[in-house]
Amino acid sequence: MDTTLYDQVGGQPFFERLVEAFYVVVESDELLRPMYPDDLEAARRHLVIFLVQYWGGPTLYVQERGHPRLRMRHAAYRITKKARDAWLAAMNAALASVRGELSDEQFAEMSSYFDMAAHQLRNV
Repeated sequence: MDTTLYDQVGGQPFFERLVEAFYVVVESDELLRPMYPDDLEAARRHLVIFLVQYWGGPTLYVQERGHPRLRMRHAAYRITKKARDAWLAAMNAALASVRGELSDEQFAEMSSYFDMAAHQLRNV
């Protein structure tokens, strides 16, 4: 039986570390920060439970928030090429911060997913 990436990386604590590193960058990014609410706690939690579910963990995201519908949920934000690139840079920095916890294959799989997602969410 194949294990999920969620299981391979040690479950939710890994994704909490990844998301925390992501938001450290977001908090100081002049382009990204205004796209988020003043209090980032809910945004952090939503991203953690989304990533947990996406990578094979518990389905808390869909239980609490319904289908992810990422394009719809992000439609209210002006996601230009510059914003996309800033988001992707923040996520790549976060991924680099946990690089030592990942195999080359896991790192490549996650990098590829974040790249694809960032490109799909661009709407301007």
